[in-house]
Amino acid sequence: MLPPGLRDRVMSASHQVRSPGTATPPVTGDSPTEAFAHAADALWRTLGALSAADWHLPVLRDLDVQGLIGHLTGVERDVQRSIAGDPAVGNADHVQSTQPLALEQAGRMPDATVAQWREAVDRTLSQAAESDLDAFVAIHGAALPLRDLLVARAFELWTHENDIRAVTDLPPSAPAPSTLRPMTNLATALLPFGAAITNLSDPISVHLVLTGPGGGTWDVVVGEPASDLARVGIVTDVVSFCRLFANRISPTDLELYVTGDERKATSVLAAAAALGLD
Repeated sequence: MLPPGLRDRVMSASHQVRSPGTATPPVTGDSPTEAFAHAADALWRTLGALSAADWHLPVLRDLDVQGLIGHLTGVERDVQRSIAGDPAVGNADHVQSTQPLALEQAGRMPDATVAQWREAVDRTLSQAAESDLDAFVAIHGAALPLRDLLVARAFELWTHENDIRAVTDLPPSAPAPSTLRPMTNLATALLPFGAAITNLSDPISVHLVLTGPGGGTWDVVVGEPASDLARVGIVTDVVSFCRLFANRISPTDLELYVTGDERKATSVLAAAAALGLD
């Protein structure tokens, strides 16, 4: 039998070492431009490891690896248009707007495709450095602060880097903890929007704990506003949660610890997956 009062003594000692919800060791998050730049550099390194045959492997929709990089070049050009205030890109379709550049890569040398994409990335970084990160921009049916768009772009680059790694038999990569921090902040902030997409109307107070370097603790309310909230606790790995947010795995693929109604927790996780863009 455990000694009386042992739990209270252990909890008291742990709180003296670290306050609840605080990551140890502490992680300083990247700025939005740093997160985007780090994700671009990681993809750049992965592309440098590909063989000539790898570029022609099918990877996403009707695109091979080279076409996917063309798609990303197209996204960068749309980002630049949005920063410049071009209203036409606000309602452009994420896929249709970039498809011409994706298809143009057929028959080109891969080095030329990479150089074109890298130039577009560097232009985005230069443009962002001269812009107000708190200013709202409109792109592909969404309006959001530029700082959030840059983090979303880091998410997309990391996701497609791992799409390429999967078809070329390279091991999956994980962002650095400093990059994961703004990515997880954005993902958790967008959970209510994912709930709206999936028609999750039940009001739920979510206590989300993402474990591992770059993780942390968030309290988010999803669903229709109400005084009577169902309370759900979800604990899972931070990188796996980001893969879910990118719609690359399903809630059933996560290793979870759930408190409260498990069906509601599954609905919350489905809302996270609904936010992914290809």
